Amino acid sequence: MQLVCPACGTTNRVPDERLADQPVCGRCGVELMAAQPVTLTDTTLPPFVANTELPVLVDFWADWCGPCKMMAPHFASAAAQLPQVRFAKVDSDANQRAAGAYGIRSIPTLILFQGGREVARQSGAMSAGDLLRWVQSKVAPAG
Repeated sequence: MQLVCPACGTTNRVPDERLADQPVCGRCGVELMAAQPVTLTDTTLPPFVANTELPVLVDFWADWCGPCKMMAPHFASAAAQLPQVRFAKVDSDANQRAAGAYGIRSIPTLILFQGGREVARQSGAMSAGDLLRWVQSKVAPAG
């Protein structure tokens, strides 16, 4: 399994049977499978999405957005409950190039990537339960 470090962008190969063993980046030592959302930027988002073999759910948000703030704890809760999906957050104000590249027109907007390709998109705040159901309905089984 290939996992991209959210901190330094290094692609790490981790045996599937070791994914639950808290693997860390070989370059910088950051945990690769933390059960919480990671913060990505204009620079780190493209390689993270393209080279991480697990599904990646990205939350495009902004600090001034009430619904974004309301959804943040639900997003974190869903990340803790769904370890086979990497959860990431991108501040659309601070990372306007990424927001533009993915056509973000409203926030919060969630984009689910699998195999480096967008497979689903949803705008608007969601509860943890709704997030889990939505992701699970969109992710193709491994194999």
